[in-house]
Amino acid sequence: MDRGTVGSAQSGRLLVEVRKQGASAVVTPAGELDHHTADLLREPLEACLDDGFNRLVVDCSRLEFCDSTGLNVLLGARLKAEAAGGGVHLAGMLPVVARVFEITGADAVFTIHDTLEAALADETG
Repeated sequence: MDRGTVGSAQSGRLLVEVRKQGASAVVTPAGELDHHTADLLREPLEACLDDGFNRLVVDCSRLEFCDSTGLNVLLGARLKAEAAGGGVHLAGMLPVVARVFEITGADAVFTIHDTLEAALADETG
């Protein structure tokens, strides 16, 4: 099955944007986060941590799907960020993505915000 061009926001693919805002790195995945696209998110998250950003804000407002592989990418980033004294904040999750976190219990280990603005305003984590 042809799943489209890697890095495009076409169905089945993932596009990731990264920007710095204050002490946070804001990472915005758009599309579907799954086994085929997980590295497209893992690599920029790790690059942010390597660049000294231990506070990662993942803007999930354009994330349409997340499977267990995607969840593991976020959990791995969370562990590395916390080891560096920071954390991973998730913002703006669509209901279909939020359900994955609820079902797996991952919503209990992440700081989750309704909006990106709320996540950026919360400098405690």
